[in-house]
Amino acid sequence: MQAEQYVLLRFYLHENHRLHGKLLWQWLLGCAKELGVMGGSAFRAMAGFGAHRVLHEDRFFELQGSLTVEVEFVATEAEARQLIHLVSQEQVRAVYTVIPATFGVIGSDA
Repeated sequence: MQAEQYVLLRFYLHENHRLHGKLLWQWLLGCAKELGVMGGSAFRAMAGFGAHRVLHEDRFFELQGSLTVEVEFVATEAEARQLIHLVSQEQVRAVYTVIPATFGVIGSDA
């Protein structure tokens, strides 16, 4: 088993924020793909709260667009810096975390 060192880059975005005619999370996945990042995923939150301490839940009566989408990537440190730089150039609000990660594949058809 050979594993390589990467980072787990996570962005936390409002689900309805748009950039250049696309949802921000879609734009971010597209940018990462163009940069050659090995993989990325977007996940919609079921519930959560942020700095304002207001709890939002995925319910019928909840205002659409008030929940968070988490967009995460397994990337090299350089790719993570490039993505963070791209987002900062667009001057959009995005909270992010960078966590050291080891990436590996198990199985013969990998």
